[in-house]
Amino acid sequence: MTSATAVPAPRASRLPSLTGLRWVAAMLVFGYHAATMRIVGQPDAKAVVDWLFTLGLSGVQFFFILSGFVLVWSARDGERRRDFWRRRLAKIYPNHVLTWAAALLVMWWFADPVVPRAALQNLFLVQAWDPTPGYFYSINTVSWSLSCELFFYLCLPLVLPAVRRAPAVALWAVVVAVPLLIVALWPGQSLVPAESAWWFTQIFPVVRSLEFWMGVAAAELMRRGRWRGPGLPLASLIFVATWVVAAQWIRAELWAAILSAAYILLITAAADADVRGRPSPWRHRTMVWLGEVSFAFYLVHVLVMVTALRLTGHLGSGLPGWWGPLVVLGFLAVNLVLAGLLHRFVETPMMRRLSPRRRPATGPSAPRAATVPAPRAAADDLTTGRPVEYAGRRDPR
Repeated sequence: MTSATAVPAPRASRLPSLTGLRWVAAMLVFGYHAATMRIVGQPDAKAVVDWLFTLGLSGVQFFFILSGFVLVWSARDGERRRDFWRRRLAKIYPNHVLTWAAALLVMWWFADPVVPRAALQNLFLVQAWDPTPGYFYSINTVSWSLSCELFFYLCLPLVLPAVRRAPAVALWAVVVAVPLLIVALWPGQSLVPAESAWWFTQIFPVVRSLEFWMGVAAAELMRRGRWRGPGLPLASLIFVATWVVAAQWIRAELWAAILSAAYILLITAAADADVRGRPSPWRHRTMVWLGEVSFAFYLVHVLVMVTALRLTGHLGSGLPGWWGPLVVLGFLAVNLVLAGLLHRFVETPMMRRLSPRRRPATGPSAPRAATVPAPRAAADDLTTGRPVEYAGRRDPR
């Protein structure tokens, strides 16, 4: 069964299932960090956590592909570049600056040395361009991915006109080529000094943009009705099976490429389910809310866990018995509360204050009303967290 017909897909102003999928990506990263911090000391429980989240770092890959998809799907022809850039900065910078300041305060509390160069790089989100060990993971460590996202945001308005004109075969070539290029990155490490190998394959914004452009190409194909892929049930089964197989038997050089293919199938199938009004568990109100707060959750989770473990003297030591799993669940709850507060009192109001007003859409790509009812919480524009216009009215929030 294919997920699109030969005619242009009906446009929906909301794709709440993709918002819900953001929480899946956030949980993958959270589980990975909980495992690598060795919070769980009980051998059986530790083995389960390690197995479940051994590939959790690919949650960032999921974010990047998803970001490329939703930004192209929601892009309006004729939108000014500066309005796009201003809107994206309004989305990421308020939470980033607040967590950056909180990380510096924690470093001051523990008398950790602060390197001014690293602090400034982190503040202005350029740290991912510096291969110096320790610099790209400076201050609030997870913000390295925002440095990559900022690069994507700067590029997209410049490239989007070419994407709109590109033949379908060229877009398909991008989708197919990205996994192959990811595989080629491993021998490509020989082109850089050994101490920069990790930075080159995992951090360097130009390299990480491959996943973003994969999402861009898939969104444009679906927008034209030229995407071919499985429906959501089969795509979900492929995702789970790929995760299990990759975790058990696939070498590290290959699993990132294989997972990128599974992720794009799941993302496109979930988007298609929303457009065509088909059932989707990711559209549930709870999942949508979790997806909306996932950006704030991602920014705070490592800072909160590391700070608490350092204060209690358990960083890297592992908690005995079932204390470890209980503490992980406690961290999950605390981070969710903090993320909800950040989303409610920082992210949303600052976006309303700083974002430019939406101009009326022009051209054939202007989104029509959603073809499927969605809960009010899903009225945010895909993954941006800002209200959207639909059916001629504006969400009252």
